[in-house]
Amino acid sequence: MEIFQIPIFHKINKEELDLLRQQGCMRQQQFLKNTTIFHMGDTISELGIVLSGSVVVENTDLWGNRSILSHISQGQVFAETYAFCGEPMMVSAITAEPSEILFLNLERLQYLSPKAASCRSVIMQNLLRISVQKNLILSNRIFCTTPKTIRERLLIYLTGQAVRTGSTAFEIPFDRQSMADYLNLDRSALSKELGKMRKEGILDFHKNKFTLYQKLD
Repeated sequence: MEIFQIPIFHKINKEELDLLRQQGCMRQQQFLKNTTIFHMGDTISELGIVLSGSVVVENTDLWGNRSILSHISQGQVFAETYAFCGEPMMVSAITAEPSEILFLNLERLQYLSPKAASCRSVIMQNLLRISVQKNLILSNRIFCTTPKTIRERLLIYLTGQAVRTGSTAFEIPFDRQSMADYLNLDRSALSKELGKMRKEGILDFHKNKFTLYQKLD
């Protein structure tokens, strides 16, 4: 993905990007699938930007229970809150597939030369906009995990995906285990309920492709 297309660098020109690199604010790194980029407990000063591939942000408790909080796709930012506040991370960021990540060092961004400093406020404004959008995504996950039954959680999540894509036929960013982790469900129970819903004519699916048959209000 071209850096100019990334929302966090909206209105930043090539010369300014080159200056950010020269002053040590940016670096790129490639990762294999299932590689932990940031570990729970890390204290960081860099945020991550997905140039290719994708990343999941997850929490694992002391008993090994895994919960996926968000899926970060190409062009999106992750770990920006921890990079800002300097608090130990309560989550881990792990590649869902082979990925290339661009890191932006927020600490070094504060000490740019006068020639490069003009882009700092633009990046911060872009980050504010991104953070607001991510708060909406987090709110959507809360909606999905609040209902008590598996079917209710599935219907809310899948309806949201249909509304987001503008179609009753769509792909989700999760495999079955990741979908279960995102919805805080047991995988076998999730698969069983999906099978029931297919038999009842509510939906159909193949891997991560879904089609909803009931009218969405």
